[in-house]
Amino acid sequence: MDRAQLRGMGVALITPFDEKGEVDHESLRLLADYQVAGGADYIVALGTTGESPTIEEAERSAILQTVREAVAGRCPIIVGAGGNYTERLVNRIQAMDKTGVDAILSVAPYYNKPTQEGIYRHYRTLAESTDTSIILYNVPGRTGVNIKSETTLRLATDCPNIIGIKEASGNVDQVRAIVLEKPDPFIVLSGDDHLSLSFIKEGAEGVISVIGNAYPELFSRLIHLCLENRFEEAETIQQRLEGMCYLMFVDGNPAGIKELLYQKGLIRHNILRLPLVSASDSTSTLIARVRNQIEQR
Repeated sequence: MDRAQLRGMGVALITPFDEKGEVDHESLRLLADYQVAGGADYIVALGTTGESPTIEEAERSAILQTVREAVAGRCPIIVGAGGNYTERLVNRIQAMDKTGVDAILSVAPYYNKPTQEGIYRHYRTLAESTDTSIILYNVPGRTGVNIKSETTLRLATDCPNIIGIKEASGNVDQVRAIVLEKPDPFIVLSGDDHLSLSFIKEGAEGVISVIGNAYPELFSRLIHLCLENRFEEAETIQQRLEGMCYLMFVDGNPAGIKELLYQKGLIRHNILRLPLVSASDSTSTLIARVRNQIEQR
């Protein structure tokens, strides 16, 4: 994958379900098209926001096929593939139909709490097992382990097909350390919508976004203004969206974004798979109120 294609806004696509809890491929197709038409620079399917832990292997293939058909070559597609047993993950990636897949987003191994050396060997083993580009995903709030900047930099230097990192540690100092010492082609992306502006000021080059599902045009505009160093204009958009960005996580992700998409008529059902549940009535009311404020301006 051309690393320059990661600059800007990628959308962490949700996986819509129907009233029976099955994948709603029609809503998925329409939503993927909405992202591309709205200016998303690329789409990330089957990540955390796509409820990947509850998606069966056969469903993954069908979801990816639907996204491929909807995108139709108009932007890159990145697919989430992570795990906490390295050998199994290698086999899974090797067996995956990677037609039309530009890169893999791979979350740090979770629950086992590996050391930094274990994290390094995990990702190096993945990188050596495939020619596909790999993006590291650091989200210690979910995995229980932080990929330290030193480990990220080792991987960026030692593994040519590890092309970037989605940083969702919330740690601006860590982002700064990576940016200062990374090899030039390696790209740093924000994993938090509300921190994107701050991260780009430190040298990050974009975001993999949740709120972009609902407002691809608006949030893409914010990111590209930041990349053009037009931060005052970007801050105006950020202030407009910051309340909604907060609400997206009150009841956990993707409960908030699915509620917003349902209210906007972009998906037909607001269904999540257990153990995740839909947004509470109080959160839904707040989302409706803030949505009205955003869309009236």
